[in-house]
Amino acid sequence: MRRLFYKGLLADTIKITGSDAHHLMHVMRAKAGQLVTVVDYNGQVAAMEMVAFSDSAVTLQLKEHLAADTESPLKIMLAQCLLKADKMDMVVQKAVELGAVGVIPISSQNCVARYDAKKGAARKDRWQKIADEAAKQCGRTALLKVRPIVTLGQFLADMQATDSSLVFFYENENEQSAKEYLRSLKAKQIVLLVGPEGGFSLDEAKLIEEAGGKSVTLGPRILRAETAALTAIAVTQYENGDLGA
Repeated sequence: MRRLFYKGLLADTIKITGSDAHHLMHVMRAKAGQLVTVVDYNGQVAAMEMVAFSDSAVTLQLKEHLAADTESPLKIMLAQCLLKADKMDMVVQKAVELGAVGVIPISSQNCVARYDAKKGAARKDRWQKIADEAAKQCGRTALLKVRPIVTLGQFLADMQATDSSLVFFYENENEQSAKEYLRSLKAKQIVLLVGPEGGFSLDEAKLIEEAGGKSVTLGPRILRAETAALTAIAVTQYENGDLGA
């Protein structure tokens, strides 16, 4: 069944509007009697039947509640320095599949991709649409949130107001393995910081460590930035979350 995210709370009857309604009526050419899976604002899941159609809305009727929580007990936020457009798109999509709860796009010194305010806002909206569609396809019961693009300095300042652990995947780290460090963490909220194609400068690495970031290595081989991002989430989810459970 197709999965929809409903911004309200489940009820006996609800109406779906906007792009989801358009997709049901004009792309899927849905008919009365067909079922969809609906996830509400609180993560409740239900099978609902399409019973009526108008020009701009589809009316759904509750058939049964479903026990289908697919969220990890670990809250992973990916802080990803900007990558070239297609690579960033892929990282956002796969971050959803791997169970991350959010993505923070970061502009750092060696980023190839650069956006002004207007283009940055448009990119953020694009990444959110990619994330929303990925959540529907992989059966998530919560949407990943893509935050606005920030500078590395802004990100580190914001981190000071949180109680999340900051893990810094650094290409020049040769001693502390990600696996060993993650196994020692007891935190239920972890922020994973991954660099751009050009990596982090020495000055940036120093700033991150001074802000409380713990530098770790993903192993002896050089990984592309997009590979490092997805490996970081997967390793963290395996060691501390629900991957492989």
